[in-house]
Amino acid sequence: AIAITEQPVSVSVPVGYSFTLRCRAEGRTQLQYQWFCQHQSACCQIPGATKQDLPVTAQQTQLYTCRINDLHRNAVFSDWVKVEVHQCVARGLPPRLWRGEPVIVLNPTEQRVEVGKPLQLQCAAMGVPAPSYQWYRNGNLLEQQKKKKLWVTHAKVSDSGTYLCCASNSHGEHWTNAVDVHIGGETLPPAEHLQLCWSVFPSATGKIALLVGNNHYQHHPSLMAPVTDVFELSLLLEQLGFQVVSLLD
Repeated sequence: AIAITEQPVSVSVPVGYSFTLRCRAEGRTQLQYQWFCQHQSACCQIPGATKQDLPVTAQQTQLYTCRINDLHRNAVFSDWVKVEVHQCVARGLPPRLWRGEPVIVLNPTEQRVEVGKPLQLQCAAMGVPAPSYQWYRNGNLLEQQKKKKLWVTHAKVSDSGTYLCCASNSHGEHWTNAVDVHIGGETLPPAEHLQLCWSVFPSATGKIALLVGNNHYQHHPSLMAPVTDVFELSLLLEQLGFQVVSLLD
């Protein structure tokens, strides 16, 4: 008898940020709303939170849900949503005109991992609604890596490369810094690396394409999606018979 027409959405915001959680429902009788929050293992009713909109000033990471009742004692609960709070006010984030677009607050770091050991990369972004995540390696989309933490249980040599993550929501997208991951063995010095490139591409008569995707200009705003552009263009060039070398940042 009660149908929720608008679910609340998760957000990721700085401490002290004020926003509103919304819930809307339809029923055959007058409806009553009651919000609940959960922190750690305790779930409790929020006193006075009996309206469709719940004003929140972010202080700590919590879960929220809304119960809707009708006059016949029917009741339904909304989805649980997470309010993730970041301690980043001291660094001036977000800007005053922030409208909820993703802002990276934690970049992944370079990793050196032995073969067979676990590999973990982590990032975080603020956003309203909370951003979704997508990881890339050497410009290639990693289908199964769609969380803040990239996790590989048993690292292989083929997992080596340059990684970065895209955080996106309805307001836009933002990319983390690109970081190198080395699996088993040390990174080759520049001279040896160049020699290795020539051993891979020994023939000067072949069709070789060098693609460079840069998202870190000193005096220019970031581009929309250079990593994606490099990835898509490399596929096209490979179909045309090119051997492709892709470099990021």
